[in-house]
Amino acid sequence: MQEDFFDNTALPEDEEQGMFEHYRFDIAAGQEAVRVDKWLSTHMEYTSRHRIQLAIKSEYIRVNDKVVKANYIVRPGDVVTFVMPYERRGLEILPEDIPLNIVHEDDDVLVIDKPAGMVVHPGHGHFSGTLVNALAFHLGISQGPDAQDERMGVLVHRIDKDTSGLLVVAKNDEAQLKLARQFYVHSIDRCYVAVVWGNIKEDEGTITGNIGRDPSDRMRFKVFPDGSAGKHAVTHYKVLERFGYVTVVECRLETGRTHQIRVHFNYIGHPLFNDARYDGAEIRKGTIYAKYRQFIENCFRICPRQALHARQLGFIHPGNGKHLVFESPLPEDMRQLIDKWRKYSSNMSEWVAGED
Repeated sequence: MQEDFFDNTALPEDEEQGMFEHYRFDIAAGQEAVRVDKWLSTHMEYTSRHRIQLAIKSEYIRVNDKVVKANYIVRPGDVVTFVMPYERRGLEILPEDIPLNIVHEDDDVLVIDKPAGMVVHPGHGHFSGTLVNALAFHLGISQGPDAQDERMGVLVHRIDKDTSGLLVVAKNDEAQLKLARQFYVHSIDRCYVAVVWGNIKEDEGTITGNIGRDPSDRMRFKVFPDGSAGKHAVTHYKVLERFGYVTVVECRLETGRTHQIRVHFNYIGHPLFNDARYDGAEIRKGTIYAKYRQFIENCFRICPRQALHARQLGFIHPGNGKHLVFESPLPEDMRQLIDKWRKYSSNMSEWVAGED
């Protein structure tokens, strides 16, 4: 029966919300019986059958909203879609000769240590000077919505403009599909270091709560604790150092939602230090004295962005199957910020250990 060709290992419904439609085809009346991989290879002009079979293996090809295998036979009236766990690129990307801090490079992957202040992908007023422009130059490619090449796009994930740290880039189709799959099923190991306001009570814990766009401010995201909106999100954390009015934490992402760490810590009352979008760029804990206010202003100048760094990245290499782990040292602004707080806390006349 036709149903035998459907793969029933699709992911839970809440994870389906993270997929984006890249291509859509309506099978016309009179279509003869043919395998879906063969049909797509004849209707996607610049896409090889090998690439399509890789996409099917990674569960990115669907018929009538169901994951299918390569030997599914298309029928008139079927709707075939090509979905991916990121949005389709929508503008041309021009190569720019911008220096990159390359941590690792081989035939399949590229690991970049991104500085704070660099936008990852063009858009929203940033159409040049981005990481993707730099990658296009480094890899010798130019991308666009109708790019006539075999690449689906080198980026499989992003970090915020003012967050520093590690990103992995795919250099070919097979690597891109396999890495994207690892992000989709949350098997990628991502560890961040953050400085947050307040003295977190627990030494370690987990923050769980759906994250979605804030209806009152489209530039922000928020937690929907009742699950009425947004996508399932889980952040695990461990305290590294306590300075009374701020805490240094290690964060491990179980999911990867937009602004996840920033939103989750703001939700529990501990916004990231100097995070202007999520209420961290003002004094949230501490004294009322002018000397303390001056200290905080100096800290803001030292680290003029949210204090968040993607320190560790681990994944299964898409070519050789080895588990790779990369680490990035704290950037200078966060090192100076933490050192300043460390000295300040050691000189405090009273230790407010119980404050949260």
